[in-house]
Amino acid sequence: MAATTKMTFTLPDDVARSFVRRVGPSRRSKFAAEAIRKALKEQEDALIAACDAVNADPELNALVDDWLAVNDPIEEPWDELAPR
Repeated sequence: MAATTKMTFTLPDDVARSFVRRVGPSRRSKFAAEAIRKALKEQEDALIAACDAVNADPELNALVDDWLAVNDPIEEPWDELAPR
């Protein structure tokens, strides 16, 4: 059996009433876990799609190439201070 963690959530009244009415007590944890898992997957898929779109943007890639071409270290004033 997989490890579990007990959690407490606050839901809007209409969502809570509908949940209690439609999902039996013995199925609620499984139902909530599946719904959360599905929402997290959708969120992750959307983030991956956004990253793919940005990575495919030629203008952005040219800008990144320009930034990476700058090889000058940033001089900090304290670098020149003698140790105490």
